[in-house]
Amino acid sequence: MGRLFGTDGVRGEYGRDLTDELAFALGRGVVVVLSRHEHHRPTIVIGRDTRVSGEPLERALAEGARAAGADVVLAGVVPTPAVAFLTTDLRAGAGAVISASHNPPKDNGIKFFGPLGFKLPDEIEDEIEHELGAPLPSGTSPGRVTSTPDGVRHYLDHVVAAAAAPLDGMRLVVDCANGAASTFAPEVLGRLGAEVHAICHEPDGSNINVGCGALHPEVVAGVVKATGADAGVAHDGDADRALFADADGNVIDGDQVLAACAIALKEEGRLAGNTVVTTTMANLGFREAMAREGIVVVETDVGDRYVLEEMRARGAQLGGEQSGHVIFAEHATTGDGILTAVRFLSIARRKGVSVAELAAVMRRFPQVIENVHVAHKERLTDARDIWDAVRVAEAELGGSGRVLVRASGTEPLVRVMVEAGSEDEAARHAQAIAERVAAALA
Repeated sequence: MGRLFGTDGVRGEYGRDLTDELAFALGRGVVVVLSRHEHHRPTIVIGRDTRVSGEPLERALAEGARAAGADVVLAGVVPTPAVAFLTTDLRAGAGAVISASHNPPKDNGIKFFGPLGFKLPDEIEDEIEHELGAPLPSGTSPGRVTSTPDGVRHYLDHVVAAAAAPLDGMRLVVDCANGAASTFAPEVLGRLGAEVHAICHEPDGSNINVGCGALHPEVVAGVVKATGADAGVAHDGDADRALFADADGNVIDGDQVLAACAIALKEEGRLAGNTVVTTTMANLGFREAMAREGIVVVETDVGDRYVLEEMRARGAQLGGEQSGHVIFAEHATTGDGILTAVRFLSIARRKGVSVAELAAVMRRFPQVIENVHVAHKERLTDARDIWDAVRVAEAELGGSGRVLVRASGTEPLVRVMVEAGSEDEAARHAQAIAERVAAALA
């Protein structure tokens, strides 16, 4: 049996991979482990996104934690980064988020933050998994369950305070993905003076991420162009990422946001170590822009937890992913889509430029990604046919392109990414490799 925890907690289809019983066991397990690490009666903050399965999982997780002796604070529907913030703000022993992020509505997940607001390291997750079937220590007295009506306001005030300049008069379209951003993102941007037109902000439990949000940035881009807005923002289901659109309806991805923010911080003398951390998926154009500006690029495996680990190891202030996860270490301990919107948009305002001009610091190389559904992603490393196809593509591309093939950490997918001088060339190589992947890992 494989490891229960993936790159972003425990995630899968509700009722099959993730059940109420497992949620109860996880709540119980995390408290046992925390108690072992000197949190004798820990407090656990629990937040969730808008999925219909969130409420039963919340009840089960809270009851498991309470039964093991923890006091539980229910934050309700909040962005993932709000739970990280509240964990430290309330001096809790841990935070838990019930969300499957950008996954479809049928999925859900549970991920944990430690007392400093950072995602739990692998070794602590392994301890929790080991405790799932163990008996409780004798003499355990149940905790209590409360809510936090004021804590979320502290989070919102914190994000508003991170703006580089007011957004007075800026006309924005915000796609909330029918998720956790639905209430909070429009409020934050409105408080900064923007005129906000929210879309996909009426969650019903089953429409989160469906045809909207950061997985479909073309939606917000189309509304921006149709309404004559200045810019658009697209969040994912748990609001820990943000993508953008300019006034002409062009999508601005996480690489472009990260490049613009890195250069802005360097200009202010606040880019620690003159370093930015990104992943192997970062566009060639990002590396080109950073080299031009004399900024050191450090790469990690895909996953915001790996970006953050490298940032902490190097004392870096900024890191992120092409998908829109951006971590501003001065303001947050994890990726925060609403904070990213505040920073990116307010930097543009402070500089007196449009978001298109701000994003233009980076030339984006054509990039094609094929997501291949497979039955045996664990066999990728030893699949000779796939790697032979990769070598052929790399030889043809030479120094003018790049190939990356990796297994998803959260879904039964293998992702094939090809960058090249033209869209057609990238697509041709990506399709050829994807066909090998499908055949070899069926």
